[in-house]
Amino acid sequence: MLNFHPPGIGQKTVKTSLGSMVYYTPVGSPWQITGSDRQPLLFLHNFGGGASAYEWSKVYPAFLDDYHVLAPDLLGWGSSDHPVRDYRIEDYLLTLQEFIEKTCAVPPIAVCSSFTGAISVRLAVQHPHLFRALILTCPSGFSDFGQDAGRRLPLQVIGMPFLDQTIYNLGAMNAVAVRNFLERFLFADSSRVASEMVDAYLASASQPNAQYSALAFLRGDLYFDLARYLPQLSVPAFFLWGKQAQFTPLALAERLATLTPLVKSCISIDGAGVLPHLEQPEAVIGLLHQFLPQC
Repeated sequence: MLNFHPPGIGQKTVKTSLGSMVYYTPVGSPWQITGSDRQPLLFLHNFGGGASAYEWSKVYPAFLDDYHVLAPDLLGWGSSDHPVRDYRIEDYLLTLQEFIEKTCAVPPIAVCSSFTGAISVRLAVQHPHLFRALILTCPSGFSDFGQDAGRRLPLQVIGMPFLDQTIYNLGAMNAVAVRNFLERFLFADSSRVASEMVDAYLASASQPNAQYSALAFLRGDLYFDLARYLPQLSVPAFFLWGKQAQFTPLALAERLATLTPLVKSCISIDGAGVLPHLEQPEAVIGLLHQFLPQC
């Protein structure tokens, strides 16, 4: 997956209780490598077939000169280990905590996408010392306010032996299906879906055993109600929202933002779906430059 990241970016590895996690960080020219004494800026990708740290590769280079940037592939995604297991939300709370403790000398500012925004809120409630601030793009636990938002296939279909693998093969492991998914569900403007994006998602989805984490998410095994945790948050948070996001509409942002005064801003980006940082990276970079001085 390294070939989908900018020049001068390298892969490093951290061992967690459930397997090794790969992360991307500057290792050479054209970036100045001054050690990890700067403020950590942690970019966390969304879940879903083919997801990986590539999702942030158009945004994080803008911050490499001023921050200690880390962009991991979470367990079961991208180039990280893909243990064969029934994934649960506790797996991600544990491995993300271990990753932060092993890579960040001081609490990071986490820039999160969709489901990892919800995970980070939940982890920050359990361990507020782990984060300096959260910048959340379309955050959702996909069962918010008691309503499932992400499931598109009935559980009796997804859970049938061999059929779920077939669904994964058809939906995530061929270029036509990947492009169709990006164009129809993740982007507001299909013309912004580039061939490189399709290739990166396909490369991640084709990793051995990648289906286990993806199907756990599709089945809803990981879903939870983010609205239960936001009122307990004790670190500042900022919301970014694609105005045309499917699954997680802008009305959800407005409801979630009212649950705690620690949501300092809630800004929507017109003409963007659930991945504004991949669809309109220049707009997200500009907004991050506004938020970061307030963290």
